[in-house]
Amino acid sequence: MTDYLRQDDYLWPIKQNIMNSLNHSDQHCKLKKIYEVAEELGLDAESILPHGHYIAKIPIQHLKSRLTEPDGNLILVTAMTPTPQGEGKTTTTIGLGDALRDLGNRTAICLREPSLGPYFGIKGGGTGAGMAQVMPAEDINLHFVGDMYSVSKSNNLLSALIDNHLQHGNELGIDPRRIIWRRVIDLNDRALREIFIGLGGVKHGVPRQDGFNITPASEVMAMLCLAEDFKDLGDRLARTVVGFTYKGEPVKVEDIGAKGAMQILLRDTVHPNLVQTTGGTPAFVHAGPFANIAQGTNSAIATRMALKLSDYVVTEAGFATDLGAEKFFHIKCRIAGLNPNAVVVVATVKAVHYHGGIHENGGLANLLKHIENIRMFNIEPVVAINQFAGDKKEDLQAIVTFCEKHNARAVVANHFQFGGQGALNLAKVVIDSIQDNKNKKLNFLYPPEMSIRGKIETLAQKIYGADGVDFDRRAETDIDLITENGYGHLPVCVAKTPKSLSDNAKLLGRPKNFRITVNEVRISAGAGFVVVICGNIMTMPGLPKSPAALRITVSPDGKASGLS
Repeated sequence: MTDYLRQDDYLWPIKQNIMNSLNHSDQHCKLKKIYEVAEELGLDAESILPHGHYIAKIPIQHLKSRLTEPDGNLILVTAMTPTPQGEGKTTTTIGLGDALRDLGNRTAICLREPSLGPYFGIKGGGTGAGMAQVMPAEDINLHFVGDMYSVSKSNNLLSALIDNHLQHGNELGIDPRRIIWRRVIDLNDRALREIFIGLGGVKHGVPRQDGFNITPASEVMAMLCLAEDFKDLGDRLARTVVGFTYKGEPVKVEDIGAKGAMQILLRDTVHPNLVQTTGGTPAFVHAGPFANIAQGTNSAIATRMALKLSDYVVTEAGFATDLGAEKFFHIKCRIAGLNPNAVVVVATVKAVHYHGGIHENGGLANLLKHIENIRMFNIEPVVAINQFAGDKKEDLQAIVTFCEKHNARAVVANHFQFGGQGALNLAKVVIDSIQDNKNKKLNFLYPPEMSIRGKIETLAQKIYGADGVDFDRRAETDIDLITENGYGHLPVCVAKTPKSLSDNAKLLGRPKNFRITVNEVRISAGAGFVVVICGNIMTMPGLPKSPAALRITVSPDGKASGLS
């Protein structure tokens, strides 16, 4: 048996001190100027758009001018069903990218932009941790370059124009009860889930029920992620359905006349953002949809640009294979024409214990299901066991042995403590995996012409392991309306809990004898998919009893502590 657990123990105290001195803070990490990072990708310093010393936007023209050039290798990082704290997909993405670069390869990573919702809520930032972070982490986790604000403003401008149309005669005959476009804000605020607007008299608008989603759940965010270029983004905005008339006909953004105004707010946002990892690897951090309620991947523009500029591109899809990876394949890869060359499934000892323990009918069964899910798409995955301090060697070895028993390669990686050097074995196995998958084409689990019900049932049975699907009356009505208006060919984007393979967060491990409940189905015509709401999932999260925001303090010189 291969000894995946061997470590350069004599370096452990030194590297432990390095990690402690880093202390998860930008101020202790020596960053390269952003023009140096760009030059590593072959980009001239004069052609980028700097936002300070360490952040830049890369004009989309760099993608257009390289469309005929070959792509590098695309590596997706996904995971087993996580614990509430997460298993380190972002950390693994960064560590693997640094390791590939340390091996002498031109490498880039692609991540989503973090949201202030989880940052001030419970999960914390989205920039990695320890010796595997993207920098400057604090800036990225907070306001970054303003992309989140642009998405919010574009979304909410449309909301204002819709209500203004109602106020001034409603020439389109929009039924106020059937407006499906919602306002957004990039914070967790459960009080905004369902609201009434237009109260206070005739001058204050037409009274109607409305609500807020969190910005990463906005269809504008989805369109930004899937657009081919700025023109395609405008076309997607134009065909977005905002509601229905009294006659049941769809009302689109182009009917409202809002396309140009929405598009201009996104003019700069469409350009990908370039930063760097703690190891100096170029990192594209662009767009940020959640995976439990949206498609969960960074922008197609950033991914395609990275593929033209690098030999290896490591990206992640939010949460586990049943959410992020499935949507990555069926939505992003289908729309953007991508074909992943390798997939890494992140596992941890704590997640295996959380889902029933280290035995074949417990947490290992959950891990195996996620390995099987990737194989359904005709890709042989690699399992990366993200090592935490305190993990027992016998537990790590038991997971490796289990994976080998099921013909899956597994590697223990310690990038959190050692950065890229702690993921070198993982990088070598992933490179081998790319060769093994070289002649394979991505296998989709359903064709576009399959009915919406059929697509949902296919995912429920094959990916989640459910016995079947129950559709509430509202969901049945939604599906019929969507199909009658010509949108039945679109892929489905399932919104459900990330804490279980089922739609019930309490069903851990690899549950059996369960059914999925679909409560509502929403059309996202501009994005190009249908959103399926399952279980008790909310598109506007709430704050926990003790949110992370309460632990933040700022000193007189502006330095913050308590940031996740």
